[in-house]
Amino acid sequence: MLDNDFLKRVFKVAWPSVLESVFIALAGIIDTYMVSSLGTYAISAGGLTNQPKFLGLSIFFSINIAVSALVARRKGEEDRRKANEVLVTAFSVAMILCVIISTVMVTFSDQILTLAGSKSDTHDYAIEYFKIIMGFSIFNVISMVINASQRGSGNTKIAFTTNLVSSIVNICFNYILINGKLGFPAMGVKGAAIATILGTFVASIMSIRSLFKTGSYVRIPFILKYKIKPAFDSFVSIMKLGLNMFVENLAMRIGFLSTALMAASLGTDQFAAHNVGMNVLSIGFAFADGMQVAVVALSGEALGAKKYDDAVTYGKTCQKVGFIISIVLSAILLFFGKYIFGAFFKDKAVIDYGVMIGRFITVIVICQISQIIYGGCLRAAGDVKYTLISSIVSVSIIRTLVTYVLVNVFKLGLAGIWLGVFSDQFSRLIFMSIRFRQGKWVEKKI
Repeated sequence: MLDNDFLKRVFKVAWPSVLESVFIALAGIIDTYMVSSLGTYAISAGGLTNQPKFLGLSIFFSINIAVSALVARRKGEEDRRKANEVLVTAFSVAMILCVIISTVMVTFSDQILTLAGSKSDTHDYAIEYFKIIMGFSIFNVISMVINASQRGSGNTKIAFTTNLVSSIVNICFNYILINGKLGFPAMGVKGAAIATILGTFVASIMSIRSLFKTGSYVRIPFILKYKIKPAFDSFVSIMKLGLNMFVENLAMRIGFLSTALMAASLGTDQFAAHNVGMNVLSIGFAFADGMQVAVVALSGEALGAKKYDDAVTYGKTCQKVGFIISIVLSAILLFFGKYIFGAFFKDKAVIDYGVMIGRFITVIVICQISQIIYGGCLRAAGDVKYTLISSIVSVSIIRTLVTYVLVNVFKLGLAGIWLGVFSDQFSRLIFMSIRFRQGKWVEKKI
């Protein structure tokens, strides 16, 4: 049974972060849908940039989870100065890293996308899109770091608002720039990239403004009043958590990239269907990520206040809510999968690929949501070495090997790709749930 008090607190913190993640995922799907009017080559070109892009941003994802966990822990300890110090330190580190990584990604975009599996019909479009996205990624990073600190303090509404507005801006400019509306020239894939950057620019401005609001736990006026500067001990704490999660994220991205490469080798049409499938799966990830944000903030704060039983209860409550969400999503995909993929493609053969993928996702999403929430509890506690090893085994080893054997030895094509995805999500669910139930994670210090 779910405790009503815990359930109310979970919903209060979770609903903005869940909606935020869902709107971001929906914006990505709408982005793909709008680009699909140009042909399967455009979907494939955008899809080719996903894993290199996320690979470049993986260090920032890792820093953000560390920031959320540390701010939540410091809030539980009632140390507001340290919580703000974490933000200042993380922001400084992120800006330096962003300049370096953006420069490398843009400079070597040709080689990077060749390694990512681009073909002659997609390469130039993919480079054009990738250079714009990575060249202006600083706006995305600014918003990510600030929103991570806000989420850690339990203020998930600000991150929701900024990303909702960003998604709306992105969609509006997709409409204007992709096919040329309201007097603007038709820019195709380039227009989609510019629309994304405009959305992240608006989000960054809104995120910065949130740091001036009176009710914010992390505030620029507070930072200025107490002359808070980047601190070495906060840097060490961020790196201690962040580097483990970065290696975990890197291992995952390499596993995802190997899957994408094998999918790309099947041809443009099958790769386009695969990319739409990944977009659909991202909806499940969005719900899971939103619940993970809630469990990091709530369990992290409870651990900081040394309320270990509460931390476990928050984890169980979030997981049960996530399981109900996954069942609903599975049912929707089971009954409406054909119509969802039919919205992206006209070719019956490609739609049939999508329907098959949709059936895999109905099972995968159940594993996915639960394992991400369990993993969020472990990361909130600082049990990042375990999540690192689990991810390396599941994504880099199990997923890659299963996919390679099924695609290249048994010649199962897209079915082999998605059986590989299932093997990854299922094994991670087993690893994360066992660790959570053992309960040792609550004893970690960060």
